Amino acid sequence: MKTWFTSDTHFDHANIIEYCDRPFKSVRRMNEVLVKNWNARVGKNDLVIFLGDFSFKDNKKATYFINQLNGNITFVKGNHDRNNSLNTRIISLNMMLLGQTVYCTHNPRNYNRRIPLNLVGHVHEKWKIQRRGRCILVNVGVDVWNFVPVSINEIIKAVLAFTKAEK
Repeated sequence: MKTWFTSDTHFDHANIIEYCDRPFKSVRRMNEVLVKNWNARVGKNDLVIFLGDFSFKDNKKATYFINQLNGNITFVKGNHDRNNSLNTRIISLNMMLLGQTVYCTHNPRNYNRRIPLNLVGHVHEKWKIQRRGRCILVNVGVDVWNFVPVSINEIIKAVLAFTKAEK
């Protein structure tokens, strides 16, 4: 079993293509690619930590996409998840990964200053990694990870390259 992280798929949200300059000609094509990419990486028994903004409105659409995706998904609530039937009450979570505590939340404004590695979503294509004081924030959104979920190893590799470039 592997653990994956992602956010901000915005399934069935046609305007997100323009808002984030996504390379899709239609919302249908975007949905198809997101599902295909997800299932190419995520196995049936893998864990996916989804950091908010799964689908656009309509209760039936969220269920429709969940049923197409591999893995066991734990949803952290995003700002667009109030109307899509996810009903998650999880606002943030702490995880132990590779011997380190990792904090996960949707909006970077809510990062945990006491935990050096924070995984976030919400900012789409705006940035992939940034430093805030002693903390590193990693945007796990699909817009900056080629429209695929990412592993903790990929995240650590990107963080190491970022901190090396800071010096």
